[in-house]
Amino acid sequence: MTQRTRTVAFFPEASFGAALNCIGIAQALRELGARPVFICHAHFQGIFAEYGFAEYPLQLDSPLSAADHQHYWERFIERNVPYFDQPPLAQIDSYVAPAWEAIIDTAIESEKPLQQLLARLKPDAIVLDNVVSFPAIAAAGCPWVRMVSCAETELPDTAVPPYLSGASSSDAQACETYREHYLQATKPAHERFARFLADCGHPALPAGQFLEDSPWLNLLLSPTPVRYEREKPLPAERYLYLDGCVRSEAPYIPPQFPRHDEAPLIYVSFGSLGAADVAMMRRLIDAVAQLPYRFLINVGAYREHYDTVPDNVYLDSWYPQPAVLRECQLFIHHGGNNSFCEALYFGLPSVIIPYCWDGHDNARRAEEVGVARYLPRFENPLAALPGALAELLADKAMEQRLGTVREQMQASRGTEAAARAILGICAD
Repeated sequence: MTQRTRTVAFFPEASFGAALNCIGIAQALRELGARPVFICHAHFQGIFAEYGFAEYPLQLDSPLSAADHQHYWERFIERNVPYFDQPPLAQIDSYVAPAWEAIIDTAIESEKPLQQLLARLKPDAIVLDNVVSFPAIAAAGCPWVRMVSCAETELPDTAVPPYLSGASSSDAQACETYREHYLQATKPAHERFARFLADCGHPALPAGQFLEDSPWLNLLLSPTPVRYEREKPLPAERYLYLDGCVRSEAPYIPPQFPRHDEAPLIYVSFGSLGAADVAMMRRLIDAVAQLPYRFLINVGAYREHYDTVPDNVYLDSWYPQPAVLRECQLFIHHGGNNSFCEALYFGLPSVIIPYCWDGHDNARRAEEVGVARYLPRFENPLAALPGALAELLADKAMEQRLGTVREQMQASRGTEAAARAILGICAD
């Protein structure tokens, strides 16, 4: 008897980091004979179709159109650019608490459309890559998977620094100060979300948490070299660490540069949020124009803001990042989890200049374990950048260490492991 094709519905948040690592797992599921489909916010359509997957856009229970939602988030990001230079503790009030309120708005607007769509799709499993709960998923009548695309700190433990803190686990005072302030500042958002969950018949969540673990399967993008020793280890039967979760891309051919065309090639990407900080990106371009390297720089949707480009710099709105990293010798990024993990997957040293969210956590951890340099934005990172690049490119011990990490991660076949684990929980 032929086994029927399993339908796995992915629901990533409307960010490229979550979307693209889900694509890697969906590619592996497709190779195993499953039918991956993507539920997406209407303003994020097209990303998944480019990789050959069916898309099901949510029609939000909101007076705003898809274009209005896109503009809402663009305005939210641009309003918050001034806070990107603050340390994590200050960002709790200026950025983190308002961000939770905005995220909760989207979750509430998504609930009814998501219920309707899941009833129509009838998936065998759902993969949620988000930071908040959606009661419709828990009530869909099939197993669901929590995908932790942010730092491992998202899953609390007494031996792990607080989520979004950028603190070291060895600095107990900094951890406690951040934890207390975070709980106080996010309490109104948490209480509002709790009322919504109760109205949906969904269990309450602990203080400061907006998403529960899945009772079936939880996937973590936290490679072996950067994992924390937890006070309470996560049970292996429900928590799977993915040492590599990188999508497949066609090969990338670097452009020719009028200057330094034989020099080391460095990729620069601060994600869609960081690209909105055009002033910072211009300062960075001015800084690297004086350096003896080639630079590929991702400027996102803001390409028209750059009239002149140095001879050793190439700008674009989009790069197939995994394919690009294969050609590079170093990566400058914001510490987003995809960039963080892909740098390790390809054995590249990194300069991490975070500006918000879990980038702070990843930057701190990467420097602690010796796989990157952390240059805080609130400490004039561009002044330290030339020295950091020269040191990393000359560091043979790090090169050897990262080569071992690359071999281990690429041998782990993380996307296939994730796909098999997802199929393993599908209802009969």
